[in-house]
Amino acid sequence: MLFKDILVGYKGKFSDTDIKGITCDSRQVKEGYVFVCISGTDTDGHKFAESALNSGASVIVAQRDTGLNNQVIVDDTHKVYAKMCANWFSNPADSLKLIGVTGTNGKTTVTYMLKTILESAGYKVGLIGTIQNMIGDRVIASHNTTPNAYELNSLFELMRADGCTYVIMEVSSHALDQKRVCDLKFETAIFTNLTQDHLDYHKTMDNYLLTKKKLFSMCKTAVMNSDDEYFEKMSQGLDCKIITYSLSDNSTYSAKGITYRPASVDYELVSDSSINHIKVNTGGKFTVYNSMCSAITALELGISACTVIKAIASISGVKGRAEVVECDRDFTVIIDYAHTPDGLKNILSTFRDCKKNRLIVLFGCGGDRDKTKRPKMGNIAAHYADYVIVTSDNPRSEEPKSIIDDILEGIKDVNIPFKVIENRVEAIKYAISIARKDDIIVLAGKGHETYQILKDKTIHLDEREIVTEAIDSLEKGKFE
Repeated sequence: MLFKDILVGYKGKFSDTDIKGITCDSRQVKEGYVFVCISGTDTDGHKFAESALNSGASVIVAQRDTGLNNQVIVDDTHKVYAKMCANWFSNPADSLKLIGVTGTNGKTTVTYMLKTILESAGYKVGLIGTIQNMIGDRVIASHNTTPNAYELNSLFELMRADGCTYVIMEVSSHALDQKRVCDLKFETAIFTNLTQDHLDYHKTMDNYLLTKKKLFSMCKTAVMNSDDEYFEKMSQGLDCKIITYSLSDNSTYSAKGITYRPASVDYELVSDSSINHIKVNTGGKFTVYNSMCSAITALELGISACTVIKAIASISGVKGRAEVVECDRDFTVIIDYAHTPDGLKNILSTFRDCKKNRLIVLFGCGGDRDKTKRPKMGNIAAHYADYVIVTSDNPRSEEPKSIIDDILEGIKDVNIPFKVIENRVEAIKYAISIARKDDIIVLAGKGHETYQILKDKTIHLDEREIVTEAIDSLEKGKFE
């Protein structure tokens, strides 16, 4: 492909240069590639421009002068890279109907629910998200909630080639801020909620909100949770059609007659023109919200109510989201991705309402991330659980003890039994060893993840395997 066809509208000395590939990672540069210098949070691609040139790059696209002869300077390399990647793959997203889901919590569950509904309606569906990417039943590994522009467009091209009609994707605040989804057009954009997260990156909640809000300038229809405290700010000034959902009457759709059970909820989904009974095989108020916005989005896309109801009732759950671990014991083990104050409060309040004995929570907080949420999560755990085990999550470059000390600031003034076990594997084994009849153990923070990121390496850590091993040891009498 000629450079002028990748950077549409460009006229210059590289116009007719035949390009063999495009990347923003200097380690991937080969002969005839374009290297785009991206300034990130941890490194600046401009520093690697000369290395890319030495590796065979034909053109360097930069945002400032690199001192190299083969450079093209543009105003915004993030934006230009996204456009170049789309052009490289012949703009595959233009042939797909995109549904974007943003918010702090619930994104993954909503995307899976919507995928099930749309497939039940006979459509082939692509999914892009935190746990994995999918084309129909085909699974493709996921490295970021929203991939970088090149990977994203390569996925779109695979989905287009495989006959997908819809693509449902989680759209992270990082992706919006870094223009990875630049110029995409969404049929529907969904706002689930906004609570504290990623302030290490965005610094303030206002910045976080304004970044999320960018998605709704890119869609025809917005489906928004009007119960959320940030709804007014999120919806203010939007030009798209807005459909709201809530547990009250002041919305387009509302949930009435909600019945909560330990492993399910059901309710009437009510609008001015219809009443539909929804049953979901997962407990908790958050399940009502997730299923509401999934059902409403599908209904607004023209999917029949009968199809929506049957599809939602068929969903057994999403990996790492209020996931019950099969352990054949007289206590229950739940794995959940809750890694924010609101997420932890949601999962604990759900199971607190249905517990018959103790609610035990095990959690930590990620290193190199927002430190201010750590004592808040500690305080929530102390107020909603009967016993707290504080351990490591993904400590990354931070010392685990330092992270734990931050968490303990929120626990120390609450009269609650707790224990600190830094090693997460040992902490899980301890939780299993102290479990009594009818206890509920919530392992929070890792969810679908099967690894742990330490200072110097990433190790395998699948909590399902650890629970199984711990129960085997328990049955063999190794635990007291």
